[in-house]
Amino acid sequence: MENNSKEKGHLHPSTIVSRDLLKIFMDLGFEVIDGPEVESEHYNFDMLNFPKDHPARDMQDTFWIKNSPHTVLRTHTSNTQVRYMEKHKPPLRVVSFGRVFRAEATDATHEAQFYQVEGLVVDETTSVAHMKGALLEVCQKIFGEKTKIRLRPSFFPFVEPGFEVDVTCFKCSGKGGMCSLCKGTSWVEVVGAGMVQPAVLKNGGVDPDKYQGYAFGFGFDRLVMLKYGIDDIRHLYSGDLRLINQF
Repeated sequence: MENNSKEKGHLHPSTIVSRDLLKIFMDLGFEVIDGPEVESEHYNFDMLNFPKDHPARDMQDTFWIKNSPHTVLRTHTSNTQVRYMEKHKPPLRVVSFGRVFRAEATDATHEAQFYQVEGLVVDETTSVAHMKGALLEVCQKIFGEKTKIRLRPSFFPFVEPGFEVDVTCFKCSGKGGMCSLCKGTSWVEVVGAGMVQPAVLKNGGVDPDKYQGYAFGFGFDRLVMLKYGIDDIRHLYSGDLRLINQF
């Protein structure tokens, strides 16, 4: 007699986190948008205020399309920002989720292709305080209600001021000590963010004298690894059922 029973399948941890994360943003009023993975240098760099001599444009960091001058595999989901601003008038509240590509040497924390979540808010009264409040809400829903965040000054060409955003370590509850995740610092870096550069607003057809905006980007695979204690990014793309069957 034939056995027609089938083993119940499992959602991949990346699928679980992506569904949860996008629902959080939609509940906060964000519209989910998409953009092309094969992108022009114009939208990937120029419109986002990257100087012509910025190292990200080098062959060591960017995949350039052979026999197609000025065309790249996008290095970030930020390419959706100006594209969306060109076609829509403020106020804007959007989030983009998708695959990006960089010429990285593959190891436990780096892959040549990975996923990013990029957010953009543009309004007449947007401020760093609004940005911090939104990011705190998102991080608490991902990592727990007791999560705190801190902002550290940083530089990104398309925002000014720019920040690295850390969350209290959820493995040691911010106690530090001998924690292997935060290395005793009590904090884990999860987001890059900042106020949108006026030049980027102008490139998107938005009057920077009337509107302000903030943008932020999550390294999505890093979120998955942190949330589930996965120590090698390559496990997420291996197709090994021993990983998936744990969840």
